[in-house]
Amino acid sequence: MAPAIPAAMDRPHFIGIGGAGMSGIAKILAQRGAKVAGSDAKDSATAEALRALGVTVHIGHAAEHLADDASAVVVSSAIRADNPELARAAELGIPVVHRSDALASLMDGLRAIAVAGTHGKTTTTSMLAVALGHLGFDPSYAIGGDLAGPGTNARHGDGEVFVAEADESDRSFQKYDPEVAIVLNVELDHHANYASMDEIYESFEAFTAKIRPGGTLVVGEHAGARELARRVADREGLEIVTVGESEDSDARILKIVPNGMKSEVTVALDGAEHTFTVSVPGRHYAHNAAAALAAGARVGIDAAELAQALTAYTGVGRRLQLKGEARGVQVIDSYAHHPTEMTADLEAMRGAAGGSRLLVVFQPHLFSRTQELSEEMGDALALADASVVLDIYPAREDPIPGVTSELIVEAARKAGADVTPVHNKGAVPEIVEGMAGPGDLVLTMGAGDVTDLGPRILDHLSK
Repeated sequence: MAPAIPAAMDRPHFIGIGGAGMSGIAKILAQRGAKVAGSDAKDSATAEALRALGVTVHIGHAAEHLADDASAVVVSSAIRADNPELARAAELGIPVVHRSDALASLMDGLRAIAVAGTHGKTTTTSMLAVALGHLGFDPSYAIGGDLAGPGTNARHGDGEVFVAEADESDRSFQKYDPEVAIVLNVELDHHANYASMDEIYESFEAFTAKIRPGGTLVVGEHAGARELARRVADREGLEIVTVGESEDSDARILKIVPNGMKSEVTVALDGAEHTFTVSVPGRHYAHNAAAALAAGARVGIDAAELAQALTAYTGVGRRLQLKGEARGVQVIDSYAHHPTEMTADLEAMRGAAGGSRLLVVFQPHLFSRTQELSEEMGDALALADASVVLDIYPAREDPIPGVTSELIVEAARKAGADVTPVHNKGAVPEIVEGMAGPGDLVLTMGAGDVTDLGPRILDHLSK
């Protein structure tokens, strides 16, 4: 039986409904029986999936797209104040609700697990959603990417558990009050919203303060996550469970055995050892799975059963996702856009590649991130045998004078990388064809539309 539709959410209108976070909330509301509508800048597979659920999706933003009887207008931080539908909402007196408030309302009355951290949120949330579904718990979930199995980023389930990705980028995760929270890592990112690590820690502390009384904070082995745990250790009624390879970890990773594009992982938790397969390569994905295991156990799921169910996870879109193979060249897609993520995925692929060459097509994401982290991005690209660097994908940002992808190119060359700047994205398939040979791995990397290049590279190689 579906929970009641939250107040003011029976006829919502989403501005930017095609976004990963927005579309997920819209899907869950539609599955609960709400009359959902929205608009997006362009048509997409996501828009079609929403229409299949009975959602009205308008293409383009215009005041007339907003129905006069809409109960609320849902926005994300990416929606600008001059959006015509937002202006129309003000004229009509329709309440404007932030995406995070809408998601928080969907968790009411359910046992929520919120997954936070600078990196790894989507993968860990996905692992939990798939494993719980495999065990028959029928969870609800809202994720920042499409699961490889179910092929969707959100779902309303009839079970009592709701698994949600908790986004720190705009502090919106502070709206949630989970029973269990996971913090995988804490690093400085989202430079337009955070000026220092102190601000980052303050934001994560505010997030953990919302954990329900008697609830649990699961923290990864990352130094920032452990520092957060230290800062909140004295909070009354909060259980802290540490995850990692160090001897003092509560959920201790005893062994990670690479096996091509998979790993076999052994975790000691609550006096028992659990061995299971993680269907993506890399040490960081093994850590994500261990965090998922610890969190699931804290909402009462049998750890031995959950460990085996984690084997059912087969990946999520854009997280080292194999797009195909042509002429002996495998093309893999990565969402990595922060240097830590880039390094982790490149090291994972280097391990999976064996003696094969690793070629990267990298698209920087955001001017502010490039301005602050270009040196570190360049160092990460030095892990590849050769790289192509595209222009910056601006997303929600306006250009910053003097900040271009050339900063990353210069840093990469300084680190000894073989890197080629390419300003015409359409030329990439032909360039890659000239670089790649049988046995090579090509990694398209970034949070923007670089993902579109994977199929085009494969088509070009197939001719």
